[in-house]
Amino acid sequence: MKNSNFNIPILSVLFFGFYLFSTTIAASRILYVSPSGDDEAPGNRYSPWLTVQNAANTLIAGDTLYIMSGTYSEHIVPQNSGTREKPIVYMAYPGHSPVIVGKGKIAGGRVGSGTDDKSQEGQFEIDEKSWIIVSGLKIMHSTSAGIYIRNSSHITVKYNHTYNTFDSGIGVLRSNYIIVDNNDIEQACKGGSTAAQECLTISITDNFIVSNNHVHHGWMEGIDAKNGSSNGKIFGNHVHNQLRLGIYVDAWNKHTYNIDVFGNLVHDNYANGFAVAAERAGLVENVRIFNNISYHNSGMGITIAGWNGGWDHPMKNIQVINNTFCNNGWGHRTEYAGGIEIANPQAEDVVIRNNICSQNASFQILVREGVPEDHLTIDHNLVDGFKGYEGEIYGENAVTGEAMFIHKFDRNSPDQADFHLLPDSPVIDKGSSIGAPTIDYDGAQRPFGSGHDIGAFELH
Repeated sequence: MKNSNFNIPILSVLFFGFYLFSTTIAASRILYVSPSGDDEAPGNRYSPWLTVQNAANTLIAGDTLYIMSGTYSEHIVPQNSGTREKPIVYMAYPGHSPVIVGKGKIAGGRVGSGTDDKSQEGQFEIDEKSWIIVSGLKIMHSTSAGIYIRNSSHITVKYNHTYNTFDSGIGVLRSNYIIVDNNDIEQACKGGSTAAQECLTISITDNFIVSNNHVHHGWMEGIDAKNGSSNGKIFGNHVHNQLRLGIYVDAWNKHTYNIDVFGNLVHDNYANGFAVAAERAGLVENVRIFNNISYHNSGMGITIAGWNGGWDHPMKNIQVINNTFCNNGWGHRTEYAGGIEIANPQAEDVVIRNNICSQNASFQILVREGVPEDHLTIDHNLVDGFKGYEGEIYGENAVTGEAMFIHKFDRNSPDQADFHLLPDSPVIDKGSSIGAPTIDYDGAQRPFGSGHDIGAFELH
């Protein structure tokens, strides 16, 4: 899709409390690793060390390790923590492209399962540490996760590329104040059903940011925040070509709350684009999903799910506002696939507002049998292509007709899709101001004109 970057000046405000530690580095030492080095050397620019693990055994607060181009067949486990003023930094030397390659079986178990089993490991593993930054590394062919953070705090993982990992490309468990930003996570969860379920997973973690990552061609789900995670933001990510759904918030069996999901581009996944669920009776509440684009996924654009029969699925205050759900439903799923599905009868205070639901396969907005009407507020959505499917509705103050995108989705040229609005679109100024975001997908002012536009973009 054109103009898919989510580059918003206001994001500096969102990042402030987290990124402060990564922008005030006061390094006490600059050290180096090179494939031509020697672990008995002093580790300086002209006499670098040979292995990253040797450095990881040595680095102390304030140290920066530059990793030079080459291949390192290592399982890396930092031994020390940094501090707020002096984090420990592991990063590619400027202009270099170091590669960390899996070497032998290092793990069993499943990353993010919620246990503290020490068999859950990563090629680069941070355990019970704090104030560490990992930047610019390529980690590939891991027999477990690429980067795994467990029982840790104030960790930043940015500008890395994980490729062909048995488990998650990046996994986080039982941690807090975590940033996962601008990473490329490719072909993760190659272990299939015996591996982790998510290519980028946040589990039992408080205060997190997952931003601007490219998660693609994985064997399971794309990005998950789950199992007791809280106070997080998931934004600016591009998730596509996953064998399961794109972005998922799931309480599982723990209270999961205060999570904002916005400005993400999700498409061509072999299941749903977005989902919110409480699979094993944990309460999920205060989840806001806004300014996202979900198109050409094989299932739903989004589902408020009631999966796994026999369990309670408590939900409260789930808001789906100003998103664009277009052309979802293909392959064997076309008999039941659509824009927005509300399927959980226990979900309370669900708001579906100001969304574009256009040309989805079986329905545009559907409420499953047994979902109480007084639990839902559905209004000011564009419905383009009403099918009359059982349970399909328009909601209050609906707008009908073609959305009129700059370049609507075409299966023959999917990369040309552009969901910005044409000036004569029927959604201009027809949205509700209640609960609407103050910016759109591009970070532009909302509203602009006499009212709020419907969908992820505000016409300027």
